[in-house]
Amino acid sequence: MAETPSFRTGIGTSDADTITLLGKDLASDMLGKVTFGELAFWLVAKRPPSENERVMFESVLVALADHGFTPTAIAARLTYLSAPDSIQGAVAAGILGGGSRFLGVTEDSAGFLSAAIAAESSLPSDDAAWDALAIRVISETRAAGRFVPGLGHPVHKVTDPRTPRFLELAHEHDAFGPHLSLFTAIGRAHPEVLGRTLPLNGAGVCGAVLADLGFSPAIVRGFALLARCAGVLGHIAEEQVDPIANDIYMNVDRNIDYSPPK
Repeated sequence: MAETPSFRTGIGTSDADTITLLGKDLASDMLGKVTFGELAFWLVAKRPPSENERVMFESVLVALADHGFTPTAIAARLTYLSAPDSIQGAVAAGILGGGSRFLGVTEDSAGFLSAAIAAESSLPSDDAAWDALAIRVISETRAAGRFVPGLGHPVHKVTDPRTPRFLELAHEHDAFGPHLSLFTAIGRAHPEVLGRTLPLNGAGVCGAVLADLGFSPAIVRGFALLARCAGVLGHIAEEQVDPIANDIYMNVDRNIDYSPPK
């Protein structure tokens, strides 16, 4: 007789009387005691965050939740206009737009910094050494014809207001690790290589924070999408009571420059 297959998970399970999540009784141990941000951290790290980690992690979620009428928000609103019976479709449409140009910078920054640090036999011991490492990785990236992720912003030309606040929070909460050290060194050193000064953007600093919290770059975009899900839901809720999606649709549709193929 063939064995019954088993499927392993350490996340959650339930029976007729209880729901267990991460080894805890959901009703008695978590409800009213664990914030959603703590739970999201716990689900991925398989351990609860410390208070300092919770502050940094939840700050990342707040920072990435919404940036106005980005393509993710517009896609969600237009999908809701087309299918108001499918709120899940509208949320999904917004989240599917999280890629290399929007939200993906958080993942790219975490991966870039992690790779640069992993290549070093020992970490720099002071700002001068971090700056030297930054100059080297910026120069190598430029020579390869690539951009340094997290450097520059289409709107914030001088300072992304999220970045200095994250650096303050990291110092206050004992969370300023090697990824933030290299990221800030890139901010100091890049004018020497590029010949111009660019801001360190908020998506990039979020990637550095998440990497310093110990998360793999492979999961980092997921946190950006988790944050943006809340923002997309907010746009859909606003669309329900103060709609603008039809105006977007009509403005495009009534201003077509029709050029059929020759």
